Amino acid sequence: MSIPQSGGGPIERHEQLAEYLSDGCKPRDAWRIGTEHEKFGYCKDTLKPLPFEGERSITAVLEGLRDRHGWTPVIEGAHLIGLEKDGANVSLEPGGQLELSGAPLETIHQTCDEVNAHLADVKDIADEIGVGFIGLGAAPIWRHEDMPLMPKGRYKLMDGYMQKVGTSGTTMMRRTCTVQVNLDFASEADMVQKLRVALALQPVATALFSNSPFFEGTPNGHKSWRARVWRHLDADRTGMLPFVFDEGFGFEAWVQYALDVPMYFVYRDGEYIDALGMSFRDFLDGKLPALPGETPTLSDWADHLTTLFPEARIKKFIEMRGADGGPWRRLCALPAFWVGLMYDQSALDAAWDLVRGWSAETRDALRVAASVEGMQAEVNGLRMHDLARQVVEIADAGLRARARPGAGGLVPDETHFLNALKETVETGQAPADELLARYHGDWQGDLSRIYADYSY
Repeated sequence: MSIPQSGGGPIERHEQLAEYLSDGCKPRDAWRIGTEHEKFGYCKDTLKPLPFEGERSITAVLEGLRDRHGWTPVIEGAHLIGLEKDGANVSLEPGGQLELSGAPLETIHQTCDEVNAHLADVKDIADEIGVGFIGLGAAPIWRHEDMPLMPKGRYKLMDGYMQKVGTSGTTMMRRTCTVQVNLDFASEADMVQKLRVALALQPVATALFSNSPFFEGTPNGHKSWRARVWRHLDADRTGMLPFVFDEGFGFEAWVQYALDVPMYFVYRDGEYIDALGMSFRDFLDGKLPALPGETPTLSDWADHLTTLFPEARIKKFIEMRGADGGPWRRLCALPAFWVGLMYDQSALDAAWDLVRGWSAETRDALRVAASVEGMQAEVNGLRMHDLARQVVEIADAGLRARARPGAGGLVPDETHFLNALKETVETGQAPADELLARYHGDWQGDLSRIYADYSY
């Protein structure tokens, strides 16, 4: 989940809302890659999730990273709830999932180095206190009551609201993990093309990265239970956004969409003020019941944009949000997949040509099928396995054309970061398929084996 936004002055003109988004436009040589990933922590002896405080806890891990690895603490109230260093931050998801939000970096070589260093640092602290971390899309065994809610004002408000809308909001908050990548755009037209491709191909990412076939101790009938959870969360702020494919879509259309999404909160002086279900349109008019007579700042607008949860979204960049959390090597494969598609124009055009004829119904059906069947999904004659092969080939070509070397020039480009996905395309087996095979095979139905075999 995002941290509070800052630095925006008062909103005096409606046009400032779209200008906030368009200010994200950057020339190609300034495009960067920001990778985020979440993972579940647990006590190695009990296999129970970490509490917030105690000898073996989220706080102990954060304190270890602060004291041993030079991170600056982020405090809310009396609690250590995050860390910052070198443009990156470590934060807590509502159920205690530990998230790295990486710095904006130029190459996947750099972002993968950042991921590797972070996981090594976390493991250094975790091993010492008897804690483990595992990358999965959903908690495989733990129940709702096992998961503590982190002491952040934003989460307290969201938790209450999630119990009133949809059916799976509190499950999303406590028992799911994702990996995502944040990418730049050059112009409004570039944003439109990238967002359309991102939304249309999120189901392919969901299938390739599907890694949550278990829930509450047994197979759940889905390859990505995390994706299923998001489909039943809150219709006002999730989904595939068919209006993005309408003629004339641009920054202002996104503004109108965002204004219609009910608010969660307003952040003032370190406190989250309850604005649940209220209207940002009313806020613009000084008629927000939570703050009568007060009008919003651009920081309030930025905060509100973080409460929109579609499969891909824009702020001052585009976030790709469709993948399950997963094994170490796939944390680098996700940015490679999207950078290959998005940061070379020929690849982006090829991806758009692939999806431009799909209807809204087809896109949504692919989303559902990817959640349930993963790589084995098929919709209207479109086989997910074939789509994945085509898309990975386009991404590979895009990375070759991008030609960003690593390892001091010894590695000519970033294509090797796609190797995990190429293996999935070759075999037709995503991580969820491997997990199910282990469960029905050598694990003999003992799901507790997942921790020893798949932790970082």
